[in-house]
Amino acid sequence: MKIAQLARSAALVTAVALIPATTAGLAQVDGRAGPEFAKVLAVYQRIQASYVEPVEDEVLLRGMIDGMLAALDPHSAYLDGGDLQRLETMIDGNYSGLGLSVVLEDGAVKIVSPFRGSPADQAGIKAGDFITHLDGKLIYGGSLDDAVAQMRGEAGTAIRLTIFRPGRDEPFDVSVTRGVIELEPVTHELLDGNIGHIMINEFSRDVGADVFASWEALRSEASGRLSGLVLDLRSNPGGSLDEAVALSDLFLSDGQIVSQRGRARGENISYDAETVFRGDIAEDLPIIVLIDAGSASASEIVAGALQDHRRAVVMGERSFGKGSVQSLLPLGRDAALKLTTARYYTPSGHSVQEGGIKPDIAVPQLSDPDLAKRAKFIMRESDLRGHLVNEIGLEESALERDRLEDPRFKLTAAELKEQGIEDFQLHYAAETLRRTGTRAVARNR
Repeated sequence: MKIAQLARSAALVTAVALIPATTAGLAQVDGRAGPEFAKVLAVYQRIQASYVEPVEDEVLLRGMIDGMLAALDPHSAYLDGGDLQRLETMIDGNYSGLGLSVVLEDGAVKIVSPFRGSPADQAGIKAGDFITHLDGKLIYGGSLDDAVAQMRGEAGTAIRLTIFRPGRDEPFDVSVTRGVIELEPVTHELLDGNIGHIMINEFSRDVGADVFASWEALRSEASGRLSGLVLDLRSNPGGSLDEAVALSDLFLSDGQIVSQRGRARGENISYDAETVFRGDIAEDLPIIVLIDAGSASASEIVAGALQDHRRAVVMGERSFGKGSVQSLLPLGRDAALKLTTARYYTPSGHSVQEGGIKPDIAVPQLSDPDLAKRAKFIMRESDLRGHLVNEIGLEESALERDRLEDPRFKLTAAELKEQGIEDFQLHYAAETLRRTGTRAVARNR
């Protein structure tokens, strides 16, 4: 897939608004930067003349580009080669590998989340784990491209991962058999009591239409009228801004969904209901939106819109806190610049940057046996080096309150397992809908 095709696609890993980049615009350089560019040229010449070994021009130029972008924020990046291939994979939706979303953090490969049902997920790998070795070979300090390339491979072949899990004293090995990863952005199931459960795993192409199809399927499967709906956005790292708007529009009949504000006039945009789908497909049906620390970007747009319009109760854990929009700027045929160009805001004017979406009802994932040990190591936007600072500032005391224990939630993972409860957050959401019935969990909070 060529960069022109990628630029036309709305299915990207982060919330993306696609805008064209003109050669003339990219070529303009503020005259005041002239002396600084002279320093860059001087450094380049000194390296070429005096470094202990010859250095290819391409290596130095790529280093300059990466250095400039690293000075901005964690989500701006230069994309070519393997990076563009990963972008293509996210759009096309299938590849052979383990089914992991990973980032490079201080030289270490950190797992953002395993895709639901993937070989990595079935092997028990969790968000927040670090991969230190692949088949016994240390990968710390290497490139993310190299690590990803090693983890991908022919379906049916196995690879040994050495995992460091925060909260455990020693690393441990996990053998994972690669499979064909069919990225299913939307799945659904009908729970007891005619409760619908729709899982949105990523915001790739046509997610809004896929959620509508799942809704229709649930209505057909139910024995009578649906009595409640759980929209599950947990561990969803985001994706297309357009699809976040489309999904929100399914359940809103009026008002703003999200707005974005940037330096350029064209980046100041408001997205409203009734622009993609007409009406509220689940009118008067109580809805619960499940989020956790892995719910980012497009997921936060949906949760924030439904929360602000009092269309749904948001339940779970405070979300990741990524409140910025990235634009894909093509640089020739085989490269692109992913640049942060705007911040986005919920209908009430709230920026989720750093602070994330706070759930109406905080529910810990008690069915995770490592919950207590891993809680203090959970990564959010505010933990990323160079992240954008929330414009209004955040009080640490407000975030600290999220960590206070709730006396209602005392059961252990082992006790829940004995009761047959494998996913406590989903169980709690479904039980809440069953207790409430159709009388407006969604609207009369």
